Amino acid sequence: MQSFSTSLPGILPSQSIEALIAGGAIASDTPFDKDQVQPASLDLRLSDRAWRVRASFLPGRRTVEDRIADVTMHGVDLSAGYVMEKGCVYIARLQERLSLPKGLIARANPKSSTGRVDVFVRLLTDRGASFDDVEEGYDGPLYLEIAPQTFSILVRPGTRLNQLRLKAGEPPKLETRSVGVDLEGLDGTIVGYRGRRHAGVVDLDHIDGHDPRDFWEPLGVRRGELLLDPGEFYILASREAVEIPVMQAAEMTPIDPSVGEFRVHYAGFFDPGFGTDEAHGAGSKGVLEVRTHDTPFLLEHGQIVARLVYEPLTERPSRLYGEGGSHYQSQGLKLSKHFQPWS
Repeated sequence: MQSFSTSLPGILPSQSIEALIAGGAIASDTPFDKDQVQPASLDLRLSDRAWRVRASFLPGRRTVEDRIADVTMHGVDLSAGYVMEKGCVYIARLQERLSLPKGLIARANPKSSTGRVDVFVRLLTDRGASFDDVEEGYDGPLYLEIAPQTFSILVRPGTRLNQLRLKAGEPPKLETRSVGVDLEGLDGTIVGYRGRRHAGVVDLDHIDGHDPRDFWEPLGVRRGELLLDPGEFYILASREAVEIPVMQAAEMTPIDPSVGEFRVHYAGFFDPGFGTDEAHGAGSKGVLEVRTHDTPFLLEHGQIVARLVYEPLTERPSRLYGEGGSHYQSQGLKLSKHFQPWS
């Protein structure tokens, strides 16, 4: 097994990811897309092969496809486009595979646009003992569990639902910042959006291709409070602006369940340069994807709902978040890129 060496422990920047691709440690069934490598992460793409399954699982001591045989309902061909229905669970093989050298581990997370349409995704590896984590030395294919919650989704080969971050050594946690929720509204009128229960299909490769009114209900300002209903999905904004320094990356993590009966933020990676002046931003709000559990919960303005954990990069990335344009740089309260601007 080859070894990966770096002068400092930390998250790998874009140029190191590109070097791993060039060296074969990250491979693909098809050529990589030009924009697939992000400042500190790699977008992963669906292949044409998937399965509708009756239950989620971890493979344990078996391969993913061996385990799929126990729970599959039928195979799915994504090549012509396929609608994955809300309330169902699917496993898809990804185009990328890994042959990680010694000294490297990886962690996956949903892309921001995936979380904002309430699609729950988790990475699976052969003989993996946990979701989203790839152990040192892993050599094999990658799979994605996909569970649309609020909207049915149209996907096809090449659709990107999650991203991979690679880490060398044991990078220290530089700091942890609490994130509060904004319930006063950026313009004093709207504090968020609630997903409509009986909306149509979201085409995940059709940017600005959907009328938001067909999928979302705007939520007005109401005494700095919002009653979260069980089973409903909300898009809210952080009270604070988020800035990620160019030599750091961050992950948004859920708060302790004892603080509130809800889950915040399916998509937790923030790349270096997000919200910073150097990346031509002016501070960006963190968009919060919120789903409550079994009981209603009254959320108050400024209440802490998540935490940002910052980690160092091994070196400055060759590109920063937002360079060349981004749907989410300098964002306020904003729906995913699949929807036209609310007017």
